[in-house]
Parts: sequence; C-alpha cells; structure tokens
Amino acid sequence: MTEQVAIEGSDDAPVDPDDLDDVAVVRPTVNEWLGARTLPQILLTCAVLLWTAYFTQRSLDIHHGLGTSSYDSGLYDQGMWLLSRGEAPFITLMGRNMFGDHTSFVLLLLVPLYWIAPGAWIMFFSQSAVIAAGAIPVFLYGRRRLESEWFALIAAGTYLLHPAVGWANLENFHPDSFLGLFIGVALYAALERKWKLYGAFVVLSLLVKEDVSLVIVPLGIWVALRRSWRIGLITVFGSLWFMFTAMYVVMRGLIGQPTLNAWRIPFSQPGDGTGAAARRLIDTAVTNPTQLADHLRADGRPWYLWQMTSPFAWIFLRLPSVAMISALVLFTNVLSTFWYQYQVQYHYALVAVPALAIGTVYALGAVKSKVTVQSLEVPLRAVGIGALALSSFVAAFMWSPMPWGRTVLFHGDPDNVYAVTMREIIEEIPAGASVAAHHRVTPHIAYRTEIYQFPNPFRVVLYGPDRELEGIRLSERADRVDFVVLPTSEDENVADDFAVIEAAFVEVAANQFWVLYERDRSVPLPGN
Repeated sequence: MTEQVAIEGSDDAPVDPDDLDDVAVVRPTVNEWLGARTLPQILLTCAVLLWTAYFTQRSLDIHHGLGTSSYDSGLYDQGMWLLSRGEAPFITLMGRNMFGDHTSFVLLLLVPLYWIAPGAWIMFFSQSAVIAAGAIPVFLYGRRRLESEWFALIAAGTYLLHPAVGWANLENFHPDSFLGLFIGVALYAALERKWKLYGAFVVLSLLVKEDVSLVIVPLGIWVALRRSWRIGLITVFGSLWFMFTAMYVVMRGLIGQPTLNAWRIPFSQPGDGTGAAARRLIDTAVTNPTQLADHLRADGRPWYLWQMTSPFAWIFLRLPSVAMISALVLFTNVLSTFWYQYQVQYHYALVAVPALAIGTVYALGAVKSKVTVQSLEVPLRAVGIGALALSSFVAAFMWSPMPWGRTVLFHGDPDNVYAVTMREIIEEIPAGASVAAHHRVTPHIAYRTEIYQFPNPFRVVLYGPDRELEGIRLSERADRVDFVVLPTSEDENVADDFAVIEAAFVEVAANQFWVLYERDRSVPLPGN
C-alpha cells in the first residue's frame, strides 16, 4: 500500500500532481492496480467493450451485406491501403487526394494495421472503439466532480446512449469518429489542469479534420477565461493557424482550392468561393435578418437541436460554460444548407456530444448533494442524476439505434442473395486490375490503384475537385479500365451509360443480379 495525500484545489480543479516538484511517485504493481478496481469501473469497462463489439459486428454485417458505398467507406479504405503500400493516397473513387478532400492525418495511425491484416474491419473496429471510449473521460471527470463513481457511471452511460453516438457508429466510416474520444479527453484534461494530456489531445483532435477548430477555438477561449490565459490563447491561435494551413496550404496545394464545401453556406451562389459565400451570408444577416431567421427555423432544424440537447435534460443550463463549447458546432450544423449536417443520424452531430455530456457533469457538480427542506434532507444531486438517466433512456428509446428501442434497425445480412452473388462475381477479377463498378461493389474491391464508381471515368459524376468536369469523359483513365461490374436491375439506371461503351467490353461472368464485363482491347473505346 502507498500513502495517498489529498491535495486541495478549487471546487472543480485540483492541483495536477504533474505540477508538483520533488514528490516521489510509487507505482503500484499490476496486481495492486487490478485489486483497486471498483465495481463502477469494471461495469464501465464492460460497457465500452460490449459497445465496441456490438457496433463493430453490426457495421461489418452492414458492410458485407452491401450496405456501404464508395462514399464514405470505399474511398477511405483505398486511401489507407495506398498509404500502406508507400503510394500517394490519390483516391480514384472520388478523383482527388485523400488529404486534399479533408486533412484527416489521424488516419495515418491506422495505416500500420494494413501492413498486418488489411480489411474493412480496421475501419469499423477503430470507429466503434474510439466512439465508445468517449465515455471514459466523462466517467473520469464525473467521479470527482459528482463525488460518486456510480453517478459518474450514469453520466458516462448518457454519452453512450445519445442518439448521435449510436448513429455515428453505423454511418459508413468517418475520421470524425475519433473526436468522440479526443474532444472528451481534451475537455477532461482542461478541467483537471492536466496540461500535457490536454496538449496531446488538442493536437490529435486537430489532426482529425481541418474544421475541428470549430470546437477547439471555443475550448481555448474557455481555458483562457477559466484556467490559464496563456494556454488558452495558444490553443485558440494554434488551432486557427492549423486550420488556415490545412485549408490554404495543404488542401489548396493538393486540389487547387481550400474547400469544396462553400456551397453549404446559405445564400451562396454557384461558383462562390468560401470568402464570397461568407460575404453573402453576412450581407443577408445584416440587411435581411428575417430571411436568415426563416432559414434557421426551416426543414426541422429546431428539432435537431431538441434531439441533441434533450437527452441531457438540459441540466447543463445550470452552469452552461462547458456545454457552450459545442455551441459553434451546433450553430454551423444548423446554418448549413447540407441536410445531413442537421440530422442526428449523421457523423456531424457526434462532435458536439462530448462537450454537452461533460458540460452536464460540470453543471450537475454545482448542485448541492443535499438540501434541507422543512427538516427533511433532499438528495438534490441524486434527483438530478435520476432526471438525467430518465431523459437519456427515453431519448435512446425514441431515437437511438438500440436493439431495445423503437427505431427500425437495419442490421445487414452478409449472406443475402445480392451480397453472395456479388462476391461470386468479384472473385473473377484479377488483383491489380483497373475496375469501374457499382457504388455498392467498390468498397469490396478497393485495394487497387485504380477503382472507379461507375459511370466514372466514362462519364464524370461527382468526381474530382472541379465540377466543370461533370458529364465529360476522362479519356486516359477510361481507356485503362479492364473490368466493369454492374447490377442487372434496370432500377439502377446504369444501362444508358454502359450502352455507350458496350462494344468494347465482353461479358465474362454473370448471375441473376450482377454482370462482369472485360475490356476487349481489339476494339477502340466508343463514345466521346
């Protein structure tokens, strides 16, 4: 046993042991450490592991049942596979460099797994694991702030049960999933003044995507006001510098422009860059604020905010500063013209959850443990925890992809007839061949230098950084295509595009649902 000394700090910020000098640190043995684990800690560990296993299996079942697509599964798989082979991650599924599309350098952490056992499991296991692990910083902060590991366990559970957390596990694959853990740890470290840990996870967060500054800048402002002005300002200006560099140096250098998403800014016009779109938005907000207000009320946007905040019973309003770190993310999601951004079922929502969850714990910690009302002691904090648990459970039942909820779930069946017959067809394709295929097929044959989502490259559709290319043929790439994989169903609307090039291809395999064509090099590729 080692002697432990309690160190008094402020009500929510104890002195970090890393800041103490000349203190001998005695490390416990493995047996001592395991023996010190409490039941809430064990239950949390089991919850995270079970969550990871459940959603990994569900994600893989959906994938192998043809429930994933080029966007956003196959493209990341191809990019990381190329990196693992020492090649530039130019993703032919979307016609641009992976880091030009988004500066998701965090994906480099997954590349070594492609050296060992390449497969879709890498994406879906890592996604489920980091999202589930986001419950850990909620628990770590909650057990001290709420003075109870059982209360902390309930708070961590509200994170796991949040609709945005469950759905983020099932929406193909997105690097944004890492933010469920990274933002949570950065918040925990800031609250506890663990600055080395804070710095590491702020940097990791920025490596997820160029626009993570939308949550890191507010975090830095909070740190500057409540903890350390120096560290806070470094966070703010450092994250802004990184965002500028990512967009105007890395992305512009790789694809010729700093972002492809300026069209998501309301009131923008076709061809507007980010600056022009932002100016139109500001001009509308100043000259016609009613139009902006109507936009923010339209298309179910207030319902999105309700779904994001109601699982926490709005307890964070008691002391809102930490939860407000997510406000800019929520606002930009609601502001966007891109429908997916203001739906709780898509990955854009996940980024806001850690601050809302930890902000709820922060606010609940300000509630007195007990109050005396007419000689009767009322466990006020316990009442708040009960309200939080109930609200979280009801929201999960209503909107989360839980097996016990009311949401109709798509589990995916890897042995459905479409998937089985697709696998029979792709077994005929040689490794390394250039292929154009249906968007449900491409994630299953992505480990090659050239793989295209048909009708690309024969007719450009959502390909490359330049929308002016839409509808034309990329002649050199089209001429290199060796195989085409298409469905037999007329509902897929591929027949017209294939009819243009059909003379240069020969059917080599077919079944009830899929056809494989091979290029006949003796026939020039017809069409424009």
